[in-house]
Amino acid sequence: MASESKENVSGFIIQGFSDTPELHISLFVLFLGIYLIILLGNLIIFLVISCNPHLHTPMYIFLQNLSLIDISFSSNVLPNLLHILLTQQNIISFLGCMTQMYVFGFLAASEFLLLTAMAYDRYVAICDPLHYIARMSRKHCAGLITAAFTGGFVDPVAYIVLIPKLSYCASHLINHFFCDVTALLKLSCSSTFSVELFNYIVGTFLGFSSFLLILISYIFIVSAILKIQSSEGRQKAFSTCASHLACVITLYVTALSLYMRPTTSYSLKRDKYFSLLYIVLGPVLNPLIYTLKNREFKSSFNKIGTSRREKNI
Repeated sequence: MASESKENVSGFIIQGFSDTPELHISLFVLFLGIYLIILLGNLIIFLVISCNPHLHTPMYIFLQNLSLIDISFSSNVLPNLLHILLTQQNIISFLGCMTQMYVFGFLAASEFLLLTAMAYDRYVAICDPLHYIARMSRKHCAGLITAAFTGGFVDPVAYIVLIPKLSYCASHLINHFFCDVTALLKLSCSSTFSVELFNYIVGTFLGFSSFLLILISYIFIVSAILKIQSSEGRQKAFSTCASHLACVITLYVTALSLYMRPTTSYSLKRDKYFSLLYIVLGPVLNPLIYTLKNREFKSSFNKIGTSRREKNI
């Protein structure tokens, strides 16, 4: 049966938001605006850090890679959703579906791991500042970033191995706006136990281990900050990790709202909106969180703008 499935299933139909056709144009404008904000905000961060050698420190290199993940994460889903809303052409090939699902898992896992590496960076900066240069050298920083992307790359590989072996003998209509694993498994008429078990084990291990490491880092960070005698020193130390903490909270709140809900309250229709929140909220907020109160970044951005105006004159 599985072999027949692989030969016969050439593609799927993405349902998207077809239950509200009268809102398609409004949704298209809304999602296009959100996507442009994500691209603009994260590209500014990426380019400003690239152009200013003074920002080539571990904290900003991590932030640059986070911006790259946010751009790629939203670009994996939103352009295809915009195409569906505008043209109503909602057919995706089997290979395209597997690719979108893999890239989604890869980037999601990489973001969790990268934020964990960023927590370690803040821990070293506050708890062991005298050895910061040695412990967070370019080599160690590159190693942490490579480990984050390698872990993300390996994380969804089993999906590509297991899901093509499933049988799809019923509808090929995916009740979602992209190739989500859960929605895809609903279409299978063969046992999905192995995929669901893998999804649960890997998701729990990745989320819990990442959360635990971040939590331990911040326990030491808070303990170190409380030992600082001056209030100004405590405020300055806390401000160096406040942006990262806000990004972590945003990621985990959206992830928990999507994946850690009671089965009694689960529905594919509601899941679309939780998924949308998970996909767009972090990439929209992260640039704002990191730049609004970051004097060093704003100074670099203003210098780039000033130098370009002077060249034009």
